[in-house]
Amino acid sequence: MIDFIKIEGPVESIIYKNDENGYIVFSIYSEDYGEFFSEAEIVCVGYIPSLNVGENVILLGNIINHSTYGKQFKVETYEKVIPRTERGIEKYLCSGAIKGIGKKIAERIVEKFGVDSLEIIEKSPEKLAQIKGISERKAMEIGQLFIEQEGLRKAIIYLQQYDIQPIFTMKIYNQFKEHTIRVVETNPYRLADEMFGVGFKIADNIAEKIGIEKNSKYRIKAGIKYILNESANINGNVYMPENMLLNLTEQLLNIDKDIIEVNLADLQMERQICMEKDENGNRIFLNSYYYAENYVAKKILELSKNKVEYDKSYDLLIKNVENENGIYLANNQKEAIKQAMINGVLVITGGPGTGKTTTINSIIKMFQNEGYEIELCAPTGRAAKRMSEATGLEAQTIHRLLGMGFSGENTKMKFFQKDEDMPIEADVIIVDECSMIDIILMRGLLNAIAQGTRLILVGDVDQLPSVGAGNVLRDIINSNCITVVKLNEIFRQAKESAIITNAHKINNGQYPILNDVNKDFFFLKRHNMEELNKTIVELITTRLPKFLNISDPKMIQVLAPMKKSLIGVENLNNILQNALNPKSENKNEKQFRNIIFREGDKVMQMKNNYNMSWQIVENGRCKDEGTGIFNGDEGIINKIDDINAYIEVIFDDCKYVKYDFTQLDELNLSYAITIHKSQGSEYKAIIMPIHSGASILLTRNLLYTGVTRAKELAVIVGMQETLNKMVDNNRQVNRYTYLKDRIINLAQFI
Repeated sequence: MIDFIKIEGPVESIIYKNDENGYIVFSIYSEDYGEFFSEAEIVCVGYIPSLNVGENVILLGNIINHSTYGKQFKVETYEKVIPRTERGIEKYLCSGAIKGIGKKIAERIVEKFGVDSLEIIEKSPEKLAQIKGISERKAMEIGQLFIEQEGLRKAIIYLQQYDIQPIFTMKIYNQFKEHTIRVVETNPYRLADEMFGVGFKIADNIAEKIGIEKNSKYRIKAGIKYILNESANINGNVYMPENMLLNLTEQLLNIDKDIIEVNLADLQMERQICMEKDENGNRIFLNSYYYAENYVAKKILELSKNKVEYDKSYDLLIKNVENENGIYLANNQKEAIKQAMINGVLVITGGPGTGKTTTINSIIKMFQNEGYEIELCAPTGRAAKRMSEATGLEAQTIHRLLGMGFSGENTKMKFFQKDEDMPIEADVIIVDECSMIDIILMRGLLNAIAQGTRLILVGDVDQLPSVGAGNVLRDIINSNCITVVKLNEIFRQAKESAIITNAHKINNGQYPILNDVNKDFFFLKRHNMEELNKTIVELITTRLPKFLNISDPKMIQVLAPMKKSLIGVENLNNILQNALNPKSENKNEKQFRNIIFREGDKVMQMKNNYNMSWQIVENGRCKDEGTGIFNGDEGIINKIDDINAYIEVIFDDCKYVKYDFTQLDELNLSYAITIHKSQGSEYKAIIMPIHSGASILLTRNLLYTGVTRAKELAVIVGMQETLNKMVDNNRQVNRYTYLKDRIINLAQFI
């Protein structure tokens, strides 16, 4: 257990204060701590919402030495104590803590009521009207403001007993205001439902301490929704079979399954979940996924019916494109172009080196020749950037194309500005890397496409499915209701790349050719995990930068199949951080949980944050600004500001973003990332460690996806027998989705 130092004293000054999250830098005055501090005024930092000058505080924490600001007291826990002296009370009232009380009024109140001043303000505010300058109305307003502040103080003290981190206390109070204590006492599971970062297990721990029964309807319903959310967020499931849901909820809550079934039915009656009958039982959906699947199935079929017949010869149109671009198209590329002209919706799929980019460019040229307006987009910033480079036209993220907005003053109620009433203004919309699109994003995109607009979906169906719930591209293709063209011819130039030829071998269940002379695909055999990690460090720090003639080793990406173990993402990030961006007196740091963030670190956004503000800065000026940073976006930590409590990250597309210290659970180091997180990205070189592990994690399409992320060089380090097992393991990710069936069922009516 950590031994904390205890200090006590009145707040002398507020140096910095963030009202949104409660982070504060302040000083207290005390002459009792000379063994620790050379001066009586002690600078303190921490999360203490609603702290004001003059308040007495008891602080527990430790002394830290800041590289810029010197010795400080870092507060871990605190207790506010009512000022005990007339001087302390007067200083508190003079601080502006209570709106309407200035220096003169504060002096008069203390002169009149002495040490009873605060009790008078709280319990008998009408007596303040006896003082010159305070009307009866103003007296009551002062009393009300004091009570509101007291409510915040009581709520914070109340939450502390349940081990809720101080960085969350202000978020919780801002959410529930004066109802905070009542909400927590009656249904603490609302914290899990409505607050990011306060999960079910924290809420359940609070409920147990409060004495809420294990078979409480609040607990059971929260547990059911927790299992459904975890199933969607971790496993990508759009729904769960009822029996599976009941079994997992029973294990989580340790209560009888019959009681869970009753509450499951109640959730359906309350329209918090949707239930569909199935020949094997019931399918249970969270509402958002149920309605998204239904909408996507209906809308994509409606768009697909918008077929166009031209009075011109398709062969002649395609020949003109070949002549203009100086290229020769393969037969299936020509077929893709023809189908793009005819169909309202077209899917183009194919692996690396099969000419997807050439096909897209030819389709663009064809539509431009016909005078059509075209929009290009992709799920991530990196994928959109690659699309722009390949086509020479602007490509946006899907989120940016749709335009993110917020409902009134509530920044939590997000919506896309583009919808059925204000659709995307385009004749043709081409979307790349569609294997990454989850069901919620697909719903938003289709909702913004007007009837008559062509939609072309491009992607490699053999790659891993989206991080979010759903298996959209595969379900659309497997429905056999939407026109699909598969590009399967590997072109001569692509055949010269071992990355591409080996990727296709892997995808076809064949072992890759290793260490072919003068190629771009290498295998380094290592059986010992520690030796394997040592080799990765050597590769990324010296060998590959020299081989590739690059100065920044951060251009090389390590892709790991898993998060845990010695060769997992978490351990590799610690090792690579020490090698590539070691601790330095010139670099500020911020520790959050078990991660140390350092200026210069390579980081990744781990969840969609629709209301995160960003600016694109060029030459010191803001060129553009907006909101929204999304799962998988990568950047570099530019600045860590302890005083103002934020980390500034510059993302790949020159977006400057400030992360409040309370938001650091959204960031992770990204020297090494999982192969899942690399989807849609392309790196100059990749290093992939492969060793022992669970077969569920070591699959063929995981290996295939990782290899296809490399642009110039792929290096696999580890055990060849494991590599071969991955090629042999054609286990597909089995996600519970119903989109394919919905499309098939609706097709006969639309």
